[in-house]
Amino acid sequence: MTTYDTEPPTQERISAEIAAVHRAAAEAGGRGPHPLRDFAPYRSTRLRHPRQPLVLVDDPDAAELHGPVFGPTDVGAHDADLTAQHPGEPLGERITVTGRVLDRAGRPVRGQLVEVWQANASGRYAHPRDRHPAPLDPHFTGAGRCLTDAQGRYAFTTVRPGAYPWRNHDNAWRPAHIHFSLFGTAFTQRLVTQMYFPGDPLFPYDPILQSVTDPADRARLVAAYDHQLSVPEYSLGYRWDIVLDGPGATPPDPEES
Repeated sequence: MTTYDTEPPTQERISAEIAAVHRAAAEAGGRGPHPLRDFAPYRSTRLRHPRQPLVLVDDPDAAELHGPVFGPTDVGAHDADLTAQHPGEPLGERITVTGRVLDRAGRPVRGQLVEVWQANASGRYAHPRDRHPAPLDPHFTGAGRCLTDAQGRYAFTTVRPGAYPWRNHDNAWRPAHIHFSLFGTAFTQRLVTQMYFPGDPLFPYDPILQSVTDPADRARLVAAYDHQLSVPEYSLGYRWDIVLDGPGATPPDPEES
């Protein structure tokens, strides 16, 4: 939950804070793809980022004994098609999103569980805590999953999500995005991130995206429109590759990190 000292800050104040942090990061030579955990323009990070030293554990592998187990039999035939999970067609612009999951050396990560969740075309999540007064879509839940193939490829069919307001500051709106979760080779290696759409005018105003202070790192969060992926009279195609580690890693989601 976002809290304020007095009144909600204006967009002008948030934008000035973003610019100041970006200047400081540039002067310091950058900080890599990981977003700041206490990024002041993203107000709730003040309350939830770690303030104490990390706790060392004797057996770090023990955590994996209590994590969930996933396998090919857990993924259903329609899990990757978010438009085919209900009796009717969802509203909105149908899209195909695909890409490869790679390691730091550019090698494909095979058999990787990829999960997505998103708002509907009106910018509302099918979740009881979402009180945005936009219409729900009875034919769209907004969640899917798949396993990468031998070349590390994933693919989803869905609808383009809408922008939605959030209460970080006055007149705050999130750009359209899709959340991605990847588990790596173990539960403790989970990466949660967000994919954005090219040319969104809300990019400069969004503290979550702007918490990734390096422009090149932010650019890796934006998918590319690929006309060869568009299906005639059916869907528009977007390509987005995910790199799990290394200097070219896909930045994690500051909402989940």
